[in-house]
Amino acid sequence: MNEEIIELTEDVSASPLYSEDFAPVPAAKRTWNRTNIAAIWVGMAVCIPTYMLASSLIDQGMNWWQALLTILLGNLIVLAPMILNAHVGTKYGIPLPVFLRMNFGIDGAVLASLLRGLVACGWFGIQTWIGGAAIYQLVLVFIPGLANSPFLGSFMGINLAQLVCFLLFWAMNIYIIYKGIDSIKVFETWAAPFLLVIGAFMLGWAWWEVGSMGAILDASYTLSQNADVNFWKIFWPNLTAMVGFWATLSLNIPDFTRYAKSQKDQMAGQALGLPTTMVFYSFIGIAVTSASVLIFGEAIWDPVVLLGKFDSAFVVILSMLGLTIATLSTNIAANVVAPANGFANIAPKKISFKMGGYITGVIGIVIFPWKLMADPSGYIFTWLIAYSALLGAIAGVMISDYYLVRKTKLDLADLYKNEGPHRGWNKPAWIAFVLSILPVVPGFLVTVNAIDAASVGAFLVELYNYAWFVTFGLALLIYYGLKSMNTSAS
Repeated sequence: MNEEIIELTEDVSASPLYSEDFAPVPAAKRTWNRTNIAAIWVGMAVCIPTYMLASSLIDQGMNWWQALLTILLGNLIVLAPMILNAHVGTKYGIPLPVFLRMNFGIDGAVLASLLRGLVACGWFGIQTWIGGAAIYQLVLVFIPGLANSPFLGSFMGINLAQLVCFLLFWAMNIYIIYKGIDSIKVFETWAAPFLLVIGAFMLGWAWWEVGSMGAILDASYTLSQNADVNFWKIFWPNLTAMVGFWATLSLNIPDFTRYAKSQKDQMAGQALGLPTTMVFYSFIGIAVTSASVLIFGEAIWDPVVLLGKFDSAFVVILSMLGLTIATLSTNIAANVVAPANGFANIAPKKISFKMGGYITGVIGIVIFPWKLMADPSGYIFTWLIAYSALLGAIAGVMISDYYLVRKTKLDLADLYKNEGPHRGWNKPAWIAFVLSILPVVPGFLVTVNAIDAASVGAFLVELYNYAWFVTFGLALLIYYGLKSMNTSAS
């Protein structure tokens, strides 16, 4: 047996905390190699938000290479907790909710996993709307009259054809959930090379039309409206936002790496798939948008709008197909697995992974994601820093507990016992969680205009720009300090 893989030796199947979905994955069923892990990341990273990620950085005053450098650094930073938290999944074969039972207590793990999962429900709805919009644009190529389909009233805010396309794409997601976790691996492995080819095609088109990559990059300097801004003033908050972009997955990465063959596979796969794809696809977004200035006389960041400029039905069909697959691959891996497991952890014997996925799907409809998309600055971009503060605190506790306190050693059976050593709420973890987020609360309240900046002082306002780093570091140190005090006292 691989020495990196520890298996369950005690029968705990009768426990209400045990289910087939939450059972440690045995070595014999570890089938994901580094290529599969890398493909998961390619599938998640290739999406419209990544394509448009550099737009906000350049709009604030960065040039193209500064934006790419910020994106690269942010992803290299978040790669560290990603690989660290992935270790427990590969060594013990457990998903995030079971791991959190050790960190936050059996009862506390329910809340901690839902904190991770609920934000994914919102993203699931948004990505499903984006995918449905791609199908809608594709259908309009063949049936333009559907643009005039019956409007469903101000409460819905969309027409009948848009709703049908949204529900069709939603059904695609639900079907993959129905097929189970292995279907995700198969789908992502198949989709990854296709998505990279689509990206290369877009870059090649831009280069061919303009004739010079140098001219394209020179045009990128015209995209910013704030060329004279101080770089360091915008660098730090945006670096935090880049970390926040994948701070969610840095928590529930064990949900995937529990199927990895070895630690080398999960580490190499993630290092190969995450930062490289994020930088590559962000560069495509910069280059193609810069080329649009030279070709169409205006900067077009949204690829859906850009595709509307093409006269070729073949190009529109191929591109929309690629966009649909890209959105589906991101949605399933990034926005379904975590909430599905989070809901299942409420009652493992009664709620399966599939049922948790269906609950996620229902929430994705009832939040009316098209209305959230109407104000993306309020929901999406503010979340990147605000929610990263909560996730940073959870990650700090997880890493502190697993590495500093327990030295990567744990008793698997104890994680499935209601009256075992992890029963209830692990108070040091929740004390560390609350204390670590307190320093960034004033800055958050200023950001959402709940209080005036002058009432809290410039230091606390500025501190919010480093929210993930602050909460992660404080939670790690506070938790370790509290556990050390408890050990000394006993």
